Amino acid sequence: MRGTNLRAARGRLRGWGGVTGMAVACAVTAAFTLLPLVHGGGSLGGQDTGRAVTSAVPATAAACTDPEASLPASSADGPTIQKIRERGKLIAGVDQNSFRWGYRDPETRTLEGFDIDLVRALAKDILGDADAVIFRAIPTNQRIAALEHDRVDVVVRTMTINCGRLEQVSFSTAYFQAGQQVLAAKESDITGYDRSLAGKRVCSAEGSTAYEALKKESFGAVFEDEHEGTDQDPDLLTVPNQLDCLVRLQLGEVDAVVTDNALAAGQAAQDPAVELKGDKPFTTEYYGVAAKLGADDLVARVNHVLEDYRRGGADSPWMRSYREWLEAGLPGIEGPPQPKYRSN
Repeated sequence: MRGTNLRAARGRLRGWGGVTGMAVACAVTAAFTLLPLVHGGGSLGGQDTGRAVTSAVPATAAACTDPEASLPASSADGPTIQKIRERGKLIAGVDQNSFRWGYRDPETRTLEGFDIDLVRALAKDILGDADAVIFRAIPTNQRIAALEHDRVDVVVRTMTINCGRLEQVSFSTAYFQAGQQVLAAKESDITGYDRSLAGKRVCSAEGSTAYEALKKESFGAVFEDEHEGTDQDPDLLTVPNQLDCLVRLQLGEVDAVVTDNALAAGQAAQDPAVELKGDKPFTTEYYGVAAKLGADDLVARVNHVLEDYRRGGADSPWMRSYREWLEAGLPGIEGPPQPKYRSN
């Protein structure tokens, strides 16, 4: 997107004060990574539904055949729950730049979105207060590290459940189904995740499933920086924060973005000059609430909350939150994914 097209995109961008405002938002996230952003406050909603499915699936990726299968739901207390109660706050790693998922409203300065609603539901169940939360903004590539180093209790940040990650963290049952898709300028000749990407500069977030997909099949796209993974990495094509890719696209520094369609739909809503390419996502992925590996009592408690969150059909907290935040960009979703549970 160059010349008049870039100027037009800047003029039409809504909700973030243009490209400059979004770039500043990204910089703020990087600068204050893992600092408490807000104690309570903000707006809330809620959502999740489904039927229980029991699967005999191992806990780790060593023999991973069904990564979405999680521990059975339980309301019992355990050491992790007791620690949270003694502190009096749930510490949640979230995004503050993903429109409609986890973002800071520019007028109220409160965190809002689908993921934020779910965090508040967890706090309400564990602590009896939906505002008993310390939100910590973490970039995409630090989600796992934040849990490993006890900087957060949970990560609720559009995080895909997969076998590789199960070696590092534990996941709840799935609370949303998404998939990878290409985002590009409307006038681009890119048609989707196909050979139209050949020779194009494609951006993805470090540590994301989008980057993993490009590593497997890039269709000739240029998607890795020179000196990738070193101190000299310029973070142009692979970036710490997923939203940075949209800024790169708007500035004409990349030709396309590969990301979750759920996130891309929010970005397209912010900037009418871009759109999702291809008829549908080229992967099927499920978001889960991540916790530290071994925090089984917390995972089981999250699954208990999710059971209530899904319950109620069209009037469930999950559906209410979906209608408030996501339906405009992702219409036609009738309910959350069905939960799966391990038998061991």
